[in-house]
Amino acid sequence: MTAAGTVRSPLEAGLVGWFLGRPPTSARLPVGVLTKQEKAAELQRLQARKAMDAAYETELILGLAEDTPDTLDPSPDHPGARKGSWAPDTQPPGVSQFFPAELAVVLNIGRGAASHLAHRAWIYRESLPATWAAMADGTLDEGRAKVLADVLQHTSPDIARQIESRLLPDATEMSRARLHARALELLLALDAEAIDARRKDARRHADVRSHPSHLEGMATLAAELPADEAAESYDLIDRLARMAKADGDPRPIGQIRAEVFSLLLRRPAGHGLPAVQAHVTVTAALDALEGGSATAGSVGGFPITAAHVCDLLRRIGALGLQTPEGGSLTLALTDANGRLLATATPEQLQRLARRGCAAHGDGCGCTVLGRPAPTDAYTPTGAQDLFLTTRDRGCRMPNCGQRVGWTDRDHVVPHAAGGATDCANLCCLCRSHHRLKTLAPGWRFVMEDDGTLHVTTPSGVTRTTRPPGMRARPPEPPEPPEPAEPPQPESTPAGSTSDDDPPPF
Repeated sequence: MTAAGTVRSPLEAGLVGWFLGRPPTSARLPVGVLTKQEKAAELQRLQARKAMDAAYETELILGLAEDTPDTLDPSPDHPGARKGSWAPDTQPPGVSQFFPAELAVVLNIGRGAASHLAHRAWIYRESLPATWAAMADGTLDEGRAKVLADVLQHTSPDIARQIESRLLPDATEMSRARLHARALELLLALDAEAIDARRKDARRHADVRSHPSHLEGMATLAAELPADEAAESYDLIDRLARMAKADGDPRPIGQIRAEVFSLLLRRPAGHGLPAVQAHVTVTAALDALEGGSATAGSVGGFPITAAHVCDLLRRIGALGLQTPEGGSLTLALTDANGRLLATATPEQLQRLARRGCAAHGDGCGCTVLGRPAPTDAYTPTGAQDLFLTTRDRGCRMPNCGQRVGWTDRDHVVPHAAGGATDCANLCCLCRSHHRLKTLAPGWRFVMEDDGTLHVTTPSGVTRTTRPPGMRARPPEPPEPPEPAEPPQPESTPAGSTSDDDPPPF
């Protein structure tokens, strides 16, 4: 029996196992021997194959969703059940609220992207079956299918199929932009309320996001706003930048706009609000700051001894590192593989250096600084909290980008089940993934002493995350081969001798 209840024979099970055990392959032609026309034809064939794979992916996602019903989800009155602003995102009816998280781990993507994939799969099946079939036949590319699903996801299946029937015959002859516009026109004519729902959904998911830029040392700060607010904001920034340019600022206009944008956010004039202090974490290696290395620095060996502390203080003093006014300076001490050994402020290091080793003085190898001690309480101590946030820097669930300031300190082995409040049993999880670990059946979380976390889904897929900055362990050396058995002499009849007989000693 499969999870869906379908009976299959041992032969079928064996064939499926053999097929899934093979590495993925892709039939391809030798590009070097193809003519220009043949290369163009092969590119078109590749597009059709991508569409077929996308249709197959949809079928697999829907099948996995059917194997993950909501029958074991916590009831609305259960402590920690999602409601209000924590209510689950749009997802197929009857499917567990934890399914997007499992799909995310299976596909090694973010939960938001997985939720979007699951919702789109459901739209294909319920509202756009002809679009799904056209992808499966390779006659409609995935990009145009996504356009139809994106525009028609908020209307009823009946209206979606009406629009689909009118657009699908000529969809491949239209650009994606034109297909999008035509779908919106028809939707507005048949179901104006769906347009309003689409607009409200966009506003509900609006956010401000920051991500690294492709330019060295730069980052992109972006906000999703109503179109009129975005136009008004840009016009203001552009006008101020052009005024600065007219006053003789020699920099490119784009650079001036970026500075105006930053200044308006960080130093708004006349707002009358109390000052806001931003907390920014900067990670730098002492070796790199000293110019001796371009890689992450480390403290040589474990444990952190009084001699190490004194050496650190000398290096910090030579660099002139000081605690900023109104801020804090925390030092993360790691081993050669980036594993966090301890955290400390310069003031703590000064006290340790003055005290040294109580038994033997500064020069011994006794531990004077290390991981915070466990506590019998449920809530981590301040020292543990600092260690965890420094080590994890964010939610430790694979592919989750939630920052550490919005995470819970979770006992990997639950405290109620005897799990210690110790840094070796604590990690940072965002509220959503903390709920999943606590309430979703079939998940398994295992953490190693160095903070390496292994997450296994109910479907048996395991992903591993390491604390940021910690390098992967070198592979284990191969097992030595078993010693070969010495050759045995052939047996000979009684009373006879052989040149291969072993010597008599």
